[in-house]
Amino acid sequence: MADVEKEVAQQSLQERTATSKDGTSSEELEFDYTEEEEAIVRRKIDWHTVPLVTLLYMLCFLDRINIGNARIQGLSRDLDMVEGVKFNWALSIFYIIYLLVEVPSNILLKAIGARFYLPLLVCGFGLVSLCTAFVKDFAGLMVARAFLGIFEGGAMPGMAFFLSCFYKRNELLFRIGIYVSAASIAGAFGGLLAAALSQIPSWGAAGAEIHTWRNIFFFEGLITVIIGLLAPIWMPTDPSTAYFLNERERKIAAERLLREHRSDPARKVTWADVKAAVFCIHNYTCALAFFLINITVQGLSVFLPTILNDLGWTNTQAQLYSVPPYVCACVVAIAVAWLSDKSGQRGVWLGSFACLAVVGFAILRWVENTNVRYMAVFFVTIGAFPGGPGFLSWAMNNSAGPSVRAVTSAYVVTLGTIGGIVATWTYIFYDGPKYHTGHTINLVGQIVTACCALFGVLYCARENRVRAAGKRDHRLEGLTEEEAEELGSRHPRFRYWT
Repeated sequence: MADVEKEVAQQSLQERTATSKDGTSSEELEFDYTEEEEAIVRRKIDWHTVPLVTLLYMLCFLDRINIGNARIQGLSRDLDMVEGVKFNWALSIFYIIYLLVEVPSNILLKAIGARFYLPLLVCGFGLVSLCTAFVKDFAGLMVARAFLGIFEGGAMPGMAFFLSCFYKRNELLFRIGIYVSAASIAGAFGGLLAAALSQIPSWGAAGAEIHTWRNIFFFEGLITVIIGLLAPIWMPTDPSTAYFLNERERKIAAERLLREHRSDPARKVTWADVKAAVFCIHNYTCALAFFLINITVQGLSVFLPTILNDLGWTNTQAQLYSVPPYVCACVVAIAVAWLSDKSGQRGVWLGSFACLAVVGFAILRWVENTNVRYMAVFFVTIGAFPGGPGFLSWAMNNSAGPSVRAVTSAYVVTLGTIGGIVATWTYIFYDGPKYHTGHTINLVGQIVTACCALFGVLYCARENRVRAAGKRDHRLEGLTEEEAEELGSRHPRFRYWT
């Protein structure tokens, strides 16, 4: 597969360096560089993109899930949400708004550029989180969560697309794995911060006192706004204009992607790009798996403190006991991303870890011992958290062209976000403290996730064999060279990652 891609890249280079009709020399069009130069450029890009995006997404996820930490610190009591499903509705409204803005947000990102658009989103959801500290009733919380969804909806797919504009296919998952692992980092820090911030003595003006759970929203939101305002100083827009590269390095950064994707990174998103992303069997497979992964990841992110609290631990103990599973999930997610990139395989890793999550949910569903159930939480987080970046990267790897990838990343995350809505109803007050229904839903979901990974491997491998045999060459009939390039992932020479 690698040989075929290399051959395509070389052919593209030859086509672009051939003598033109007006007699222009190939020497004037040719641009070449060494592997060492490319490695230097890649390292510079790494230092100026991945850490920043990881930090921004950690803040994004932290401001999303801190409601779970606030719940056991008095939010439910103060806003009259101890019983019933009001808390679940507060979670649902966020995801409903979130999924509606993802695709439009990524189209705006493609048109405006990441350097100011992504930090704008970060400042937006940070400000909303800060303002949540002042809500007085359930209606106010619903409004705050709806606005949070508006700003956070474009963050994850936007950051994924941003990284895809700097990296080749075999480099992408490791970087996305690092930044999406910020979700588990946020889970870990969320527990620690909630335990510390909730201990701050009551302060503020009369009628607007900030205390316990309100401190969590206020200070976490304030930190987010400050970092969002500073982010444009460090964030580049694209490889060809990156401020930290010299002129030759910028040409290398842009050229290496052009040779692989064989498309213009500056081309605007068209309806053809939207259709190419939406009407793709592989994208549906990844989106379904991402949907199921989100039921687990988003559900655990907001309900884990409650689940641990119901195991018999105090509020502070539950916050602290939520930290180790997230730390382990973070380390494993990054390791799986690195191994997947090095091996050139996606499905086998994703399917294997989904099976580990299956074991974890089976224990939570049927075992009574508290310590064994806590061990199962580790199985679940380690098994499920690598799936989010894995399936998203898999879909983007198999989408040719920046415009198609922009739609694909938003589209897959949009369908996956529906899983977040389902997650808000998997663990409800009436089902506690065992939560048999929630654990059963997640158990079945992880089984289907493993099946999606297997189907994805078989489908991509079969399609590659068919193309190698020349059975897709008819798609080129009657097309000009430019029209053939517009086929993207449907081009007979394009090979899927398995």
